[in-house]
Amino acid sequence: MLDLRYARAWRAASIALLLGVLVATLMPVIWFDASRTQVAGWLAHVDKWTHLLAFVVLTVWFAGLYRRRSYWRVALGLLAFGALIELCQRAVGYRSAEWLDLAADAAGIVAGLGIALVGAGGWCQRVEAWLAARTG
Repeated sequence: MLDLRYARAWRAASIALLLGVLVATLMPVIWFDASRTQVAGWLAHVDKWTHLLAFVVLTVWFAGLYRRRSYWRVALGLLAFGALIELCQRAVGYRSAEWLDLAADAAGIVAGLGIALVGAGGWCQRVEAWLAARTG
């Protein structure tokens, strides 16, 4: 982890973010008023994109907390988290596990690493510097 003044808060926020993603992926698909066929058709088009986007966000988040030399660990950890999500979805019965979801997670991780490498990496240090400048 980077040398951060608020490391404990960043860790707590990271755990909350991961738990939020896990809970969101395990929620029943039909939580709004629509027929199953409408929802299933909608999910067929959006599901992979939401996986990709979620893992872009997660990767950029964790790239903000860790040094570049640890990005491979971030990538492996998030890929394992994606696999855990698929296992949990398979276990709950009302969700389904798909290899293409894991592939979308991997694509999101690659995209997130690209974003981190072109300048977003270490973003939390910039946030802490901004906070320090504001408080004097």
